[in-house]
Amino acid sequence: MGAETLFKNGEAGVQLEPKAPVILGLQPAALIDHVARVDGSLLDQIPGERGGSIPVAIEELEHILRELKRHILASADGPSPIKTMAGGSVANTIRGLSSGFGVNCGMIGAYGDDEQGQLFASNMNISGVNTSRLRKKKGTTAQCVCLVDSFGNRTMRPCLSTAVKVQGDELTKGDFSGSKWLVIRYGAFNLEVNQAAIRMSKQHGVSVSLDLASFEMVRNFREPLQQLLESGDIDLCFANEDEATELLRGEQNAHPEAALEYLSKYCRWAVVTLGSNGCIAKHGQEIVRVPAIGEAKAIDATGAGDLFASGFLYGLVKGLSLEECCKVGSCSGGSVIRSLGGEVTPENWQWMYKQMQTKGLSLPDIRN
Repeated sequence: MGAETLFKNGEAGVQLEPKAPVILGLQPAALIDHVARVDGSLLDQIPGERGGSIPVAIEELEHILRELKRHILASADGPSPIKTMAGGSVANTIRGLSSGFGVNCGMIGAYGDDEQGQLFASNMNISGVNTSRLRKKKGTTAQCVCLVDSFGNRTMRPCLSTAVKVQGDELTKGDFSGSKWLVIRYGAFNLEVNQAAIRMSKQHGVSVSLDLASFEMVRNFREPLQQLLESGDIDLCFANEDEATELLRGEQNAHPEAALEYLSKYCRWAVVTLGSNGCIAKHGQEIVRVPAIGEAKAIDATGAGDLFASGFLYGLVKGLSLEECCKVGSCSGGSVIRSLGGEVTPENWQWMYKQMQTKGLSLPDIRN
């Protein structure tokens, strides 16, 4: 298929075969985020509702990037810079698991032979993620503009249409063998590759975690999503409050608690995050409600759900209770919103470890 694989630079000499990643992330198309704090007038100009994520053409993305400089919010230190980094929900979750929790993680996907593609691969590598399952292809890498308002709420406009991505028939059993979890994100444009990955995961005893992506994705493609959930192949599902409400739109009980019940009928673990109100989760007959961390001041909500998933999955692989998984998730989700973008800074990882200690949670056994 004209694809090649990226490997980490190894030391000279004979090396042992590396252990399979405990947790794999499937992000078919590598993605670069351009994150900036902007005033409301720019948000009024772009198509679509505030707060969500809808795809745009490359011309629209380039137009927004050109307009950004005139709308950036000033901070105490002057205008905030535009931060560019590896992005995408799955990449955020996997990077967090690797760099903040020390979990052996890998990424499956494809990136282009351009500057953005190299940046994505390098960023994941530096974060300790196994990139041997990333395919380099001729073409462009996906990009996304993340616009953050003065309240820390983010509006996302990804451009995926022309980007290279991995296809379902390119996946191999070697991609999945020996791993424990596969992390995927719901997407109408990724149904085929997601379904192929789910089939292979089930053949190799790998559990599947699904994030519901955005309320627009749930609204516009609800029927195939419900079919996927009701297949019984999803072991863990994360939804935020808006996605949960959208999932049951039109029914009498279209609220987060009812969505949790619906999800728990088909998934072993179901989690609905509620922003500043914390989260609710269910496993078997157990239901827990965990508050958010009051000390977490939101600079940018980008990645909050993704990093919550990092903490929750860390708890699962460590055998923690449902309540403890939620508490770790609230700590990691709270850490990323303290700065711009979906990548946690070293200072905010230290903040998270302190929060975990305060809550009596054991810290990850990694060098920091």
